Amino acid sequence: MQDQYRTVAREGVHESEINRSRFLCSLAPAATEEEAQAFVARIRKEHPTATHNCYAYVIGADAAVQKASDDGEPGGTAGVPMLQMLLRREMRYVVAVVTRYYGGVKLGAGGLIRAYGGVVGEALDALGTLTRQRFRLATVTVDHQRAGKLENDLRATGRAVREVTYADAVTIGIGLPDADVDAFRSWLADATAGTATLELGGEAYGDA
Repeated sequence: MQDQYRTVAREGVHESEINRSRFLCSLAPAATEEEAQAFVARIRKEHPTATHNCYAYVIGADAAVQKASDDGEPGGTAGVPMLQMLLRREMRYVVAVVTRYYGGVKLGAGGLIRAYGGVVGEALDALGTLTRQRFRLATVTVDHQRAGKLENDLRATGRAVREVTYADAVTIGIGLPDADVDAFRSWLADATAGTATLELGGEAYGDA
């Protein structure tokens, strides 16, 4: 698994005009290929009179799924440069649709490649990106009298506290970078006089 990846901060649209053609780049985060395809279908429905609705998406922290479509533009001049821009920026779990309204001036293959790739880059800059870090899900179990102070200490040291459950004992769900697990175990033992237990779970991604 990748230790981290970048994705778009939010859904949004960025517009450019190049030689009288309007280019609208719609960007959105997408957790699955189905979500990416649904976003493409939605943008196409919003722009039924557009000359082209080209798209590219990258799904998976390791970029396992990559798709691109020229939607009638000359082969390799639209979807591929869009995909290349997403990969060059190390974007993952993201879908881009560039809607073109033709303005009467032909751009040529080189111009199209620059336009489609460029508007995706501009949209990423305009909308902003965020980095998501891989971490280990872990559960700390501690007695009631130590739980409040421990939770405060965890938050004070910048740990990602995910949930707190009160039962016979108190369980605190946290996220830990893999490299920090051993150091955290030592810290926890010191902080709770050895009374807390740490159980490691699966892996997930969170905001870095």
